[in-house]
Amino acid sequence: MFPIRDHNPSGQTPFVTFALIAINILVFLGYFLSLDEYQLGEFFWTWGLIPARFLSGDGLETILTSMFLHGGWLHLAGNMLFLWIYGDNLEEEMGHFGFLLFYLACGIAAGLAQALPDPGSVVPMVGASGAIAGVMGGYLLLFPKAKVDVLFIFIIFFRIFAIPAWIVLSIWLAIQIFSGVSTPGDLGGVAYWAHVGGFVAGLALTLPVWLRRGAQEFWQRTDGHPPHPETQFEAARSNVPLVRRRR
Repeated sequence: MFPIRDHNPSGQTPFVTFALIAINILVFLGYFLSLDEYQLGEFFWTWGLIPARFLSGDGLETILTSMFLHGGWLHLAGNMLFLWIYGDNLEEEMGHFGFLLFYLACGIAAGLAQALPDPGSVVPMVGASGAIAGVMGGYLLLFPKAKVDVLFIFIIFFRIFAIPAWIVLSIWLAIQIFSGVSTPGDLGGVAYWAHVGGFVAGLALTLPVWLRRGAQEFWQRTDGHPPHPETQFEAARSNVPLVRRRR
């Protein structure tokens, strides 16, 4: 189950979203292609967010630098895809500068949500997913019924379905909470609580935007859909073929 696009077009060019994607990619290429495995570990140790060091007052800048680092190609690609899907619409609603501040604030909240429950951890945390989780939380508040195309991959076939954003994002959040509760300490290798913290921060920081648009009246006017015509694709399920097993 993997979101690949939404039906929520943006009426303006999302310059900040494009810039954040470009910066993340360029930073990743700058260190990942030039450092060996040992140097990469040292690099993450220096610029990643290490709870024990950060909470002792050392490396305070890492709560910002860590959100522009990624551990591998798939880590980068997944985060940038999610930012591409959800970021443009929030940038349109918040304005370019407002969206940038929102994104950074969500990333900071995500870092704190991961560090505070485990203050003795010495495992570096890297990735933009906490900030992007905040974008997803804001998207849920403003466009709960916007259609999101989700790729379902089963054992013998795959298919794309258009599903309301509130279902997609609620399932994603539930997975993060369940994984965070069931995975002790740093054993999982994924900062689940950063995802949860970023998501909650995104909801909270988007509340003023939602209230300015009339709160529940905004939902009533749009029925939870985007306040403009949705993108219409050729087929509701898309034209990705169904692949079946041959007997």
